[in-house]
Amino acid sequence: MAKISKKVLSSKVYEILREMIAEHRFKPGARINVEGLSKELGVSRTPVWEAVRRLELQGLVENIPYRGVFMVEMTLQRALELYQVREVLESLAGRLAAQHVSDKALEKMAKGLEVQMDIIERGDLLGYSQYDFDFHSVIHKLSHNAVLQEMLETLKAKMQPINMDVKPILPRLYEDHTEILEALKSRDSDQMEKVLCRHNRVVQNQIKKEMETFGKKFPGFADRNSAKVENEAQEP
Repeated sequence: MAKISKKVLSSKVYEILREMIAEHRFKPGARINVEGLSKELGVSRTPVWEAVRRLELQGLVENIPYRGVFMVEMTLQRALELYQVREVLESLAGRLAAQHVSDKALEKMAKGLEVQMDIIERGDLLGYSQYDFDFHSVIHKLSHNAVLQEMLETLKAKMQPINMDVKPILPRLYEDHTEILEALKSRDSDQMEKVLCRHNRVVQNQIKKEMETFGKKFPGFADRNSAKVENEAQEP
């Protein structure tokens, strides 16, 4: 039997950890037990540590000396910045996707929408998150732009640890999804760009509302946060 190379094993462990993160196995700020993971996966600690280092480079985890490995806690400001970037990239992906629509893709998205409605009615946030990613990934692939897909995939990875209440906007997001599907059916590039831009701003507005609410509970938070962002922007 051929042996699995260390490089292949490390990549497999990395993909498993990425899937765990996507499924919200680890909460933001939670400690990741490397020893426990190696036992669970039936591998040595070496490939797990190699996978952790890759996740750290992506900004998903943080390895704190003498304390351990922790999931990165996503701030609301950081989440807002990510969705601002996603708005631009995904609007372009939508415009390109309208030029490469296939019946198979439309069928997959339509079935996904049926499941999304049931998930929203049950208030299953984890389930909605997964189907939302699947729905948008179809658009990204239809763009037929490898560089754009890679950028969106990296952005998606950074978004997954976001801890935000999306229940109030789920019905609106679902409505946007139905409009996106109709725009694709019509091969309407302008409408795709318009709807996806608005779709991402719905999330941005919800983030801003939570920032305002947090600022009211903790006076001075908004000023400190703004100052921090301004200082970071001025750094070379």
